[in-house]
Amino acid sequence: MSEVRLVFCTFPDSASARQIGTVLIERQLAACVNLIPAVESIYRWQGQVETALEVLAIFKTSEEGFPGFEQALGELHPYEVPEIIAIEPAAVGASYASWLFRNVLPGGASH
Repeated sequence: MSEVRLVFCTFPDSASARQIGTVLIERQLAACVNLIPAVESIYRWQGQVETALEVLAIFKTSEEGFPGFEQALGELHPYEVPEIIAIEPAAVGASYASWLFRNVLPGGASH
């Protein structure tokens, strides 16, 4: 059985996070996305320390669906190097996991 994956990704603004998140849900590459506005990021880019206000998206997908999810997110994302970090939760409620697996295409096939 596939395992649940939580995927963290930052976006430059709410509009792009909402648009791309919606596309990934419509394509059934993720079952859900939470958008958390006004996250302050401090990072190194091209040799300089930068700061930016971003939107953090937390996607819920499956281990099987992750490859297709990652490919689509990389193609849709406006950043040259989008943050795509997937983690496996230690525990997931059985009814939530069942719902998630029903809403993510097996194999992460993209439309």
